[in-house]
Amino acid sequence: MDGAKLDGKTVAEHIVDFLERREVKHVFGLCGHTNIAVLAALAESPIEFVTVRHEQIASHAADAYARVTGKASVVLSHLSPGLTNCATGVANAALDCIPMVVIAGDIPTHYYGKHPHQEVNLHADAAQWEIYRPFVKRAWRVDRADLMAEILEKAFHLAESGQPGPVLVNVPMDIFSEVIPSDSFDRIRDNTRALKKPSIDDETAGEIVEALAKAENPVAYVGGGILLAKASEELREFVDHMGLPVAHSLMGKGALRDDHPLVLGMTGFWGTELVNQSCLNADYIFAVGTRFKEADCSSWYPGYTFNIPGSKVIHIDIEPQEIGRNYPTEIGVVADAKAALRVLTRVAREMYPDGFKRPALEQKIADFRTDFKARNVEMATSAAFPMMPERILADTRKALPEDAIITTDVGWNKNGVGQQFDILTPGSILTPGGFATMGFGPPGAIGAKLAAPDRVVLSLVGDGGFGQNPSMLATAVELDLGIIWLVMNNNAFGTIAGLQKAHYGLTYGTTFPGSAAAPANGPGYADIARAYGAEGHRLSTADELLPALEAAIASGKPTVLDVPMINNPTPTTGHWNILDIYSPDKEVSHVAT
Repeated sequence: MDGAKLDGKTVAEHIVDFLERREVKHVFGLCGHTNIAVLAALAESPIEFVTVRHEQIASHAADAYARVTGKASVVLSHLSPGLTNCATGVANAALDCIPMVVIAGDIPTHYYGKHPHQEVNLHADAAQWEIYRPFVKRAWRVDRADLMAEILEKAFHLAESGQPGPVLVNVPMDIFSEVIPSDSFDRIRDNTRALKKPSIDDETAGEIVEALAKAENPVAYVGGGILLAKASEELREFVDHMGLPVAHSLMGKGALRDDHPLVLGMTGFWGTELVNQSCLNADYIFAVGTRFKEADCSSWYPGYTFNIPGSKVIHIDIEPQEIGRNYPTEIGVVADAKAALRVLTRVAREMYPDGFKRPALEQKIADFRTDFKARNVEMATSAAFPMMPERILADTRKALPEDAIITTDVGWNKNGVGQQFDILTPGSILTPGGFATMGFGPPGAIGAKLAAPDRVVLSLVGDGGFGQNPSMLATAVELDLGIIWLVMNNNAFGTIAGLQKAHYGLTYGTTFPGSAAAPANGPGYADIARAYGAEGHRLSTADELLPALEAAIASGKPTVLDVPMINNPTPTTGHWNILDIYSPDKEVSHVAT
């Protein structure tokens, strides 16, 4: 072995060299006997291995890291239980189209079929990689060491191109340790790092611009594809020139600053009357980078958010399968949002040099915002304790700089934020959309802070979500990451408790003993934080929150703020099909608990 090593490096060492050439700065993961060869190679590398106490923390952190950097993140996992622990975070990334490369150790090839320690093979031998097939873009099992280079190259290209998403590279542990010459890796050294993205032709752009110019009530409807493509500035230029009001999905929150004069807000379940009614009245909907998902479309029921057919749809997306999936489309274009919007703006300026102004519409939007804030001011300034969720969001917005990154979780911190928390820097809100994963936000903040160390990072999370993986505090303390976790503590799985009480008259299995003000033998989140070496504070009055946030930001230390909160439902004008399943033919929604 020593003699052979003189002629080459182990596959693990080649992998680390490859990652360095791709300018990977961090790898997230947890050790196991199948992957320590890679860790040994990383020990001599400038790449930092971010070790965690649970693999789900690694995949959520890597997810957020990729959202901020715009490049594929890397996760290193152990076999079987490590890989299944990691799965929830990888699936969350998949449903939100986040690029990620998961490298997982597996049993040695010479033990295929023998059911060695920790192997999953109850239905097929050497089939661990198939666990991820339903949600990754592709899963590879590396059967020969000389194939590693081309598989890694394909993995990064696939993760980052088209509709982005995670991929799995499953590696038997003996292949990690096999010594090979550098030939296969040398062959790909000069290959392109990123593939060029498709755009649109001038003729198609002209057809779209003309349709929007002639429309009486056009609405732009944008999703997370704008943020994935880093196309916020291109979107702003196009809608400003065409005078298009902008509605957005949950994942499109922050595609434009929320105080832009043409932004209507978030559609769907938790959309306001202004945005849902504007979309209902649209004759043309110009959709870019959105999949028209259920939550954003009031379960696709007509009369709540969209009337399609009725409204005509122009849809631009990088993924052909998304066009026409949920609504019929008049003009469908497969293109990158950034590239397409550049062409559309140029063509629009050529065809209509003076552009379009809609002062009455802008005034309508401004008046609605003024009225909404006025109707909300009592809750947003309430001294009630436990706190009103609106007050928590209002004070948090006051405390944060415009470019602060917030991670949300599920419940008020996601739905309420989407509805009434202004995002003032595009891409600064990281939300678990398609999978709506409880527990995403706290470890996601770790990935965000590592990707943007100079920006303030705050995790808005419920007590249910924070309780999923509190051991992420260990990683934050060890790396001295000045993150703030604001626990909106309603002593319940609040959204589900409100649903159950409204429809079934009880809160069985959805609330915790005691109350938000006085949990009965419940976890003390501030105490947990201090036990991990972080700062921890439990508030006792509403007026403590704003100064506590300002002090936490100034300290630069990992800090948990435990904030007791009333479990009021997020107000909504949209609709959710589950309400009809629970209570057919009745007007029943959520209630406070």
